Amino acid sequence: MAQFFYKSINIFFFFSLLITHTLALDVEKPCKRFVLHYHDILYNGTNAENATSAAAANATELGNFNFGKLVVFDDPVTKDKHHLSPPVARAQGFYFYDKKTEFNAWFAYTLIFNSSEHKGTINIMGADMIVEKTRDFSVVGGTGDFFMTRGIVTIRLDDT
Repeated sequence: MAQFFYKSINIFFFFSLLITHTLALDVEKPCKRFVLHYHDILYNGTNAENATSAAAANATELGNFNFGKLVVFDDPVTKDKHHLSPPVARAQGFYFYDKKTEFNAWFAYTLIFNSSEHKGTINIMGADMIVEKTRDFSVVGGTGDFFMTRGIVTIRLDDT
């Protein structure tokens, strides 16, 4: 993840959503937990057609861990591991590397759903302790089917 080379990363999203606002919705909606696959293809200078993220600000010279580097992304999110599967959402936002002594980042993004199954957004933010096997981000709100959503997103990196 630290290298700026073409790399496809599948990140599993395990949603445990606590709904704090009661609406007259179908019993199945909104679901409180689902698994999604986030596909990030980093721009390396030659893959503009396929890239879904790129550095907006380069890293500083303060350490060897990309400190200060800012990456903006617009990544497809699918129900399975295949990045060419039809997306059920898009993850749009940014992250920046915020630690000089090891790889660590801070994320802020929105999952935008526009499918027949779900419509609306989920807003997510938090620290990404990259060395950890799983990381939790805060769900800080949502719209549409996810109106007033609160909870956590647990991500796990899958390099396959």
